[in-house]
Amino acid sequence: MAKMLNFFQSIFILILRLYWGWQFFQAGLGKLSHIQKPIQFFTDLGIPLPTFNAYLVGSIEMIGGLLLLVGFFARLVSIPLIVVLLTALFTAHAEATFNLFRDPDTFFEQAPFLFLYASWVVLLFGPGQFSLDHLFHNFFLSKKEKIV
Repeated sequence: MAKMLNFFQSIFILILRLYWGWQFFQAGLGKLSHIQKPIQFFTDLGIPLPTFNAYLVGSIEMIGGLLLLVGFFARLVSIPLIVVLLTALFTAHAEATFNLFRDPDTFFEQAPFLFLYASWVVLLFGPGQFSLDHLFHNFFLSKKEKIV
């Protein structure tokens, strides 16, 4: 039973990674393709160094999305994605975030929430068996065992 559940856990995480990795990639690409919009938005929010941060966020989302998609350095890349999403929740979605306990539905409807949730799942549970991380881990682990 445990083996079957582990298999389905990896399938679930694969689907999660594929969907949200692609969403992150598209979001980052959209920001970088139309960079003036996020720069202006970051300026309006009072985010310091809006040009630098727009490029940084777009790059983190795009590259991080691709890495999530294939499951390569998935846990590591989840960390900057989580930072970007928490920043978005506390700046662009501040009202919904600060009213979480008074109006939780509004908070959970915010776009960054599901991105954040997916990033936390990958950070805490890993990318699963169907990932490059898993393949590399098994490859190098088996090589190391042969040497010893």
